[in-house]
Amino acid sequence: MDLLRDTVRSYLAARPGASWRSFAQELGVPAPERYGGAGFGPAESAVISMELGRALSPLPYLQTAVLAVEALAGADDPGRLLTELAEGERTATVVFPQDGLTYDGKRLNGRVPYALEGELVLVYTADLLLEAEPSARLPYDTMDASRPLTELVFDGAPARILGPGQKWERVRDRGIAALAAEQAGGARRCLEMAVEYAKVRRQFGQPIGSFQAIKHKLADLLVLVESAHSAAMGAHEDPALAGSYCTEAYLTASRENIQVHGGIGITWEHDAHRYLKRATSDAQLLGTPYEHRRRLAAEQFLPRAAHA
Repeated sequence: MDLLRDTVRSYLAARPGASWRSFAQELGVPAPERYGGAGFGPAESAVISMELGRALSPLPYLQTAVLAVEALAGADDPGRLLTELAEGERTATVVFPQDGLTYDGKRLNGRVPYALEGELVLVYTADLLLEAEPSARLPYDTMDASRPLTELVFDGAPARILGPGQKWERVRDRGIAALAAEQAGGARRCLEMAVEYAKVRRQFGQPIGSFQAIKHKLADLLVLVESAHSAAMGAHEDPALAGSYCTEAYLTASRENIQVHGGIGITWEHDAHRYLKRATSDAQLLGTPYEHRRRLAAEQFLPRAAHA
């Protein structure tokens, strides 16, 4: 895992503007090897996601390599599409079931207010997985420019059935796990930035890192970041827990990083605000911490109470 982490980190540092095709072909996509993928498992995918989150990479790994690849794994004949994704020929996005989307067997109607950007659009609706071509794509001017969102309009849009859609929750959970790893990686980078600054910023003739208040703040952040890392690495077993914990850990770490930096932390030239923006937008992407905890309660605590 260390070698994979170092490889991804070096690649992102050397090629911050690399294309999705380049990334997919050089580092691989967690698709089955028979379709040209690297065959990564959850642990390897988590390590890659952590490094992408640490670097605030705009690469569409979450929606293409995680959500779309997992969705197509349940399709009747995924070969061509999976190969295109594995080789970096196309990006993709996945739409989960929601009110307002209707499919009559040939055409798809409705609107998806917020979707991650992707060329190939996979839609779960009416117990089916569809490949659909939106009638219009309306991009947003988002707070976090590194993760673009768009509105998808389906006005009698042509769509074809790829397979059954009953396993959409499994796809969503894979996305939550990957996002939790991204958040853990971003939180760790916020801690690193805060520690680095505390060593060089001087007040009253000494580094601010020597002050007890800063020491305690950074020590608390270290515990939070290490716990988020553990939660993210086990997210495939308990995605709701990881989603809740890592979301709040990232929000806290990004805020505390700005606090340690002081005035410079809120300037446009410093990267600290970019991590806060990503943490804030991620907190709404695949469920809020409250929604994850409510799911945990329904899955773990309510059945026990009823049984008692």
